[in-house]
Amino acid sequence: MTRWFITGTDTEVGKTVASGALLQAASATGLRTAGYKPVASGCEITPQGIRNSDALALQRYSSLALSYEQVNPLAFVEPTSPHIISAEEGRPITFATLSAGLRALEQQAEWVLVEGAGGWFTPLSETQTYADWVEAEQLPVILVVGVKLGCINHAMLTAEAVKARGLRLAGWIANDIQPPGKRHQEYMATLRQRIDAPFLGEIPHLSDTAEQAECGRYLTLPR
Repeated sequence: MTRWFITGTDTEVGKTVASGALLQAASATGLRTAGYKPVASGCEITPQGIRNSDALALQRYSSLALSYEQVNPLAFVEPTSPHIISAEEGRPITFATLSAGLRALEQQAEWVLVEGAGGWFTPLSETQTYADWVEAEQLPVILVVGVKLGCINHAMLTAEAVKARGLRLAGWIANDIQPPGKRHQEYMATLRQRIDAPFLGEIPHLSDTAEQAECGRYLTLPR
């Protein structure tokens, strides 16, 4: 059973697109896969309950038939930092809750992908961040880089922060969140030179969700 944590250089850099692609690639090898997004803010109220589009995507791309609550145990409607809305609603985000959900998936899956919220140091409470939980769980980390102006600095800072925790940076993914610009190739060359971790692939700029459903072919699975 292997476990991975996927983080991004910032919010809105395509962590879920990359997570879906990795789940597709892992499922294609015959593995029993599960996507897990323990905390999600920015949800909608539906007849089925509070639902987050990213968590629904992970549920859809998992090879196991999982309930929504197994994929996303903590869902908040307002799109803000989790520690703010959880305190306001009186629903604390505890490491025990996050780890319990992970343990349950580990009992069923051979390959579990945990998707964070926002960037590496997203706060979960007044005193703890997502990075603290990942360190406690000793999860190998996959970094998603949204390729745009400024991404080189953000990628290098995040990679250094992961390694400062004594964690393994198992790989990184380039996600073209906008059509490639004039300096795209130079950005990519610099990222490949400066990030000391395996390059797992580049997801091209995708115009619709139908294309996202086929993007597992762009990536190599981490080892």
